Amino acid sequence: MTDEKGSHMEAFKGGPQAVVEGDVDSDSSGNSNPSVVEAYSAPLHRRLKSRHIQMIAIGGIIGPGLFVGSGNALHLAGPGGILISFSLVGIIVFFVMQSLGEIATVIPVTGSFTEYASRFVDDSLSFALGWAYWYLWVTVLSNEYNAISLVIRYWTDVVPQWAWILIFWFVFLAFSMAGILAYGEIEFWLSLIKVVAIIVFFIVAIFISAGSIGPQKIGFKYWHHPGAFADSINGVAHTFVIAGTLYAGTEMVGITAGEAGNPRKAVPRAIRQVFWRILIFYVGMMFFIGILIPWDDKRLLSGGSKTATSPLTIALSDAGIGAGASLINAVIVIAVISAGNSSLYVASRTILFMARNGKAPKIMGKVNKAGVPWVALLFSNLIACISFLSVSDSAGTVYEALITLSGVATFIVWGTINLVHVRFRAGLKAQNQSIDDLPVKALWYPYGTYLALAANVFLIFFQGYTAFLNPFSAKDFVINYILLPVFVILLVVYKVWNRTKWVKAHEMDIWTGRKVEGLGVRDVEKVDEQKGVLKRARNVVIG
Repeated sequence: MTDEKGSHMEAFKGGPQAVVEGDVDSDSSGNSNPSVVEAYSAPLHRRLKSRHIQMIAIGGIIGPGLFVGSGNALHLAGPGGILISFSLVGIIVFFVMQSLGEIATVIPVTGSFTEYASRFVDDSLSFALGWAYWYLWVTVLSNEYNAISLVIRYWTDVVPQWAWILIFWFVFLAFSMAGILAYGEIEFWLSLIKVVAIIVFFIVAIFISAGSIGPQKIGFKYWHHPGAFADSINGVAHTFVIAGTLYAGTEMVGITAGEAGNPRKAVPRAIRQVFWRILIFYVGMMFFIGILIPWDDKRLLSGGSKTATSPLTIALSDAGIGAGASLINAVIVIAVISAGNSSLYVASRTILFMARNGKAPKIMGKVNKAGVPWVALLFSNLIACISFLSVSDSAGTVYEALITLSGVATFIVWGTINLVHVRFRAGLKAQNQSIDDLPVKALWYPYGTYLALAANVFLIFFQGYTAFLNPFSAKDFVINYILLPVFVILLVVYKVWNRTKWVKAHEMDIWTGRKVEGLGVRDVEKVDEQKGVLKRARNVVIG
């Protein structure tokens, strides 16, 4: 017993001999066929490089919503309002990622926070969280199919919408079936294009505002007329939910940790740069569209194609850049492909973990020789076919409701990440483990973690408050809050059926899944300090 504990201590402290694999639970069915057992228990391949994870971290937060949804946010809150809401939610996301980074670096498993919930809180929470998170990304994937079918039709309407959905259904599936390394490479280049496009827009926006491009000097005149705020504090409150929705995906780094070649190097670096990426890409985008477009511009509410409502398109068109619409449309297509690719990746890995731990049909846990969870990919992609409902006028309302239902799932996931972090620290303390031995420590713990936890709980209930405004909307109330009772029912039924118990701090499994290799985090930080300013800036932008 003493020797076992001693080996655990070495793994925790990062001894070079301490390599403990535990991405997924092995098959417990007793099947004697080696090939069948391997298909159900073989670990996913750790092929993602550091640059892949850096760009996936960016790709997770630069989706089509940033190019399109930001226009709706500007209309609701005004330029000052969106800076406040996106900055505040950005602070929440920062502390959520600090919590996730501390655990994911030392325990980089494919199940990520879904597995942490089981090990540090209660197995029933893991069950409910896993299905909610899977549903969130399946609906995001479905929405991307709908989005790209509309955006592509900007250039041609010869091919019907349903055909474009079907075409990209096979494209996304082919990308995902190619293996984790192919996914990493595809996402790297797609994210790089998005980053370059945003930076170019920021530069052009400066020239437009200064009057060097376009018919007039704009400056901050739209902050004075029609004003900095569209609907005072109420407008700011409206955009909290939009900000939360657009930030969804930042936590994806935790999922990729389970397939990272060197998570102790890649994950901390991605986590540390989250703050700067939020500041540059999201708050920066809100700032520039806020100075270039008045919040009462009716084009922000256009009922036409997604491109027509993009504030970037409006800004470039007003400046006389005629090709602006086509350029932005192309970037939106790339953003949708990237978002769809990532959505299918996360959904499949989530249900793979669930299947291998008895929380989903066992067949979902199969992988092929390339380490691809092909059954989980196919199943998730099939469920995303609810996007075909959007083609029908009669079924369109049902489709919108199914998509909206997932909105609260983002805040549930973020809140759970903070909760498992609190429990993880309690487990370390109860088992007499030093915090100083952690490869990465969350900044400003416990204050930041508790602040983010409280904020997420607040947003879970606050996100649908508009249903209570006069007049009360029963339809909006159901759509905004139905996932909460469903989540509770899943948790309670699983807990009662399986008689799960709250995990006590001294009984927590804080060892399984440890992986130590390559540079330690402190070594990585020393290397970063020795780099020049340009290289450090490059790391912030593209990893």
